[in-house]
Amino acid sequence: MENIMGKIRSLDAYPKINEDFYSRTLSGGVITLASSIVMLLLFISELRLYLHAATETQLVVDTSRGETLRINFDVTFPDLPCSIVSLDAMDISGEQHLDVRHDITKKRIDAHGNVIEARQEGIGAPKIEKPLQRHGGRLEHNETYCGSCFGAEGSDDDCCNSCEDVREAYRKKGWALSNPDLIDQCKREGFLQRIKDEDGEGCNIYGFLEVNKVAGNFHFAPGKSFHQSGVHVHDLLAFQKDSFNVSHKINRLAFGEYFPGVVNPLDGVQWTQEIPSGMYQYFIKVVPTVYTDISGHTIQSNQFSVTEHFRSAEAGQLQSLPGVFFFYDLSPIKVTFSEGHVSFLHFLTNVCAIVGGVFTVSGIFDSFIYHGQRAIKKKMEIGKFS
Repeated sequence: MENIMGKIRSLDAYPKINEDFYSRTLSGGVITLASSIVMLLLFISELRLYLHAATETQLVVDTSRGETLRINFDVTFPDLPCSIVSLDAMDISGEQHLDVRHDITKKRIDAHGNVIEARQEGIGAPKIEKPLQRHGGRLEHNETYCGSCFGAEGSDDDCCNSCEDVREAYRKKGWALSNPDLIDQCKREGFLQRIKDEDGEGCNIYGFLEVNKVAGNFHFAPGKSFHQSGVHVHDLLAFQKDSFNVSHKINRLAFGEYFPGVVNPLDGVQWTQEIPSGMYQYFIKVVPTVYTDISGHTIQSNQFSVTEHFRSAEAGQLQSLPGVFFFYDLSPIKVTFSEGHVSFLHFLTNVCAIVGGVFTVSGIFDSFIYHGQRAIKKKMEIGKFS
């Protein structure tokens, strides 16, 4: 047994020195105190990193199919009344959403930004559900009202009982409604009068769109949209105005849900129009993003980058209709963020590295000072130090 214990004792890598041979110095005490403080600070820093979640980023090819894209927006137009602003969305697959009304709210605001009224309607005045006239005459007993579409009927049975119905019929035909006062329904509902009443007001539009996950665009523009000779145009004649000020402020624009660390570059962006009319365009590259938090909850969202361009309206250019356009395209690369804790073994390894590293460096520094002092002292004793 003694033999075994002796062999084990011979493996001791840390031989002990008798305390009588220790030489303690002032410089050694200062270095020990400083190195202890440094070790403590580094240990606290490493402990904070261990206790807090670390985020790992990866880039992968986006293989998702058949998904939809949610666009959240909040845009203010200080010089466009709510009565004339419409929202359209379309994509390269051919799907179109014209004069979108669902899931959006319009707030009328005055020149000082104060809210006058909030509503969920389209363009013009509200519908009258039970009109009393039929082609200028009174309704007969048990007769159902059927308003004229003024030549835009698809069939003899079609009825246009409101100004909106007439405008929709004209849109399907690809016609522009030049003077709403000539339409009985529009005159009765006060279409132009409401637009005149809101002159000088602004509009705050907020809500969301649910679109196909393909490249497309959505835009805010005055007038009701329709297609004419394969071109997307807006009926601006009905408003009897020469120019439209599309100055705007984007309070919020996001493609998908919020997740920690997301930066939406258009939030708070404001642009003021200085010429009579034109088209303001934002070209957006949407990057699919997946965020997984420490508890395993996954958020499917998107980030985006953007460039912008203003095109002034020129005569004969139908494409330069006044409005604010957002053209978006999707990146084939998906970014994934995953939260996770550093393993305990990794933390332990780093702590050992901190203690060992600081102890070794401070030992070298102390040895350098100690031997330097001894060498200087010896030279001074023999009178060779000058």
